[in-house]
Amino acid sequence: MKKQLIIFGILIAGFIVYHLFFQVEDGKTDAVISILYTSVLFGYIAYMAYCLLKKMKKQ
Repeated sequence: MKKQLIIFGILIAGFIVYHLFFQVEDGKTDAVISILYTSVLFGYIAYMAYCLLKKMKKQ
């Protein structure tokens, strides 16, 4: 589980760095990139929850 939390922390840090330094000037493109990145983050949260439930079921 520690490995997944480290990866999640890196994804969050990447999201923050993107919004602080690498935003696209076009508003629509920036919105699409933000939505896609956020979708990846929520998908990874779902994956971590699935792994946690799978571990709990084994015990």
